[in-house]
Amino acid sequence: MALPIYTTPGQRLWHYTYMAFCIFVLFFLVAPLVVVIPLSFTSTPFLSFTPEMLSLDPDGFSIRWYKGLFGICDDYEANITTICNDKWMTGAQASILIAIASTLLATFLGTLAALGLSSDNMPARRLIMALMISPLIVPLIITASGMAFFFAKINLTATWPGIVLAHTILGLPFVVITVTSTLVGFDNSLIRAGANLGGTPAYNFFKIQMPLIAPGMISGALFAFITSFDEIVIILFVGGPQQHTLPLQMWSGIRQEISPTILSAATILVLFSVVLLTTLEMLRRRSERIRGITPH
Repeated sequence: MALPIYTTPGQRLWHYTYMAFCIFVLFFLVAPLVVVIPLSFTSTPFLSFTPEMLSLDPDGFSIRWYKGLFGICDDYEANITTICNDKWMTGAQASILIAIASTLLATFLGTLAALGLSSDNMPARRLIMALMISPLIVPLIITASGMAFFFAKINLTATWPGIVLAHTILGLPFVVITVTSTLVGFDNSLIRAGANLGGTPAYNFFKIQMPLIAPGMISGALFAFITSFDEIVIILFVGGPQQHTLPLQMWSGIRQEISPTILSAATILVLFSVVLLTTLEMLRRRSERIRGITPH
């Protein structure tokens, strides 16, 4: 975007300096991906660029690590535990199931909480809101240790319901914040008009209120899903040997046997995150159009 003609030289200098700084920060954040993604296609079991890769020789690239990640192994590779390991797919399936269950629960509870917090008749709204978003403020290791002690008292440690409940607690603040921000511009006269026409509270919610706050609900659900799918600290404190997720498998692989399979999993997670973030941006723009705000 071009600067106005009336800008001073100092303003132009500040503008271009600020743009250069932003580009530098963006490059600093994206630079690891520039290394991780190409290395995931290496044909050797070493985490380094080979001369064949640097010269763009096709023999230096391979999808063997992606095949091993999905359990598709050749006869030679079947004897190498570093490449062929069904724990990758088992962990991915567990992560997806846990993320889906915790997302549904967090979306349901977070939407109910946001509806209550958006009401003017709700007592101690600020205190309750602070408690709801506390998992975002309190250091995660403190939250995880507290959950471990509490779940041990009620026999939820090393159980699937305990893991789902712990991930729900982490995803709940995202749903509460996004739905609450959507309800800020909601016109309550629509609910009163529906009630005057004979609509029940449940009918008015599903037919009037829910379609308008759906972008906030979906955005919060996607944030909760990403948080649950990438979580590693909670599983270390609350999980057991049977609760084996994909992030835990990546953590174990880094500690025990480093191979490009980890880079393949990381590349897929990056692409998955990009798709979700793109979806979030589209939902944000749709929410702004519904509320009459021009998207930027």
